Amino acid sequence: MNNERNQSMSSNRCGHCSQREAQSSKSCSGCVCNQLRRLQPRTEVDLFLLGGQIIEDVVFISFDRHNCCAFFCDPTTEPGSTIIVDCQFIQAIRIEED
Repeated sequence: MNNERNQSMSSNRCGHCSQREAQSSKSCSGCVCNQLRRLQPRTEVDLFLLGGQIIEDVVFISFDRHNCCAFFCDPTTEPGSTIIVDCQFIQAIRIEED
């Protein structure tokens, strides 16, 4: 009986985690967030942020769908630095050709 109870509690926890993950992934919605989910690492892009700021010639590193953070590096202007941007504050991205 204890075993059944533990399995039941475990199932509920897994269901709860899946539900939380689905909710957090929905919060990172919109065109740019969806594109970043599929963008290949090491792709060079320009970012057009809300408010009109443009960040040019950065390289996409990764996207965290749980907190909406997109990670980029700037190998030319600030080698070794990482730029972290909430995808919901990016209005557009330009994907540059090699």
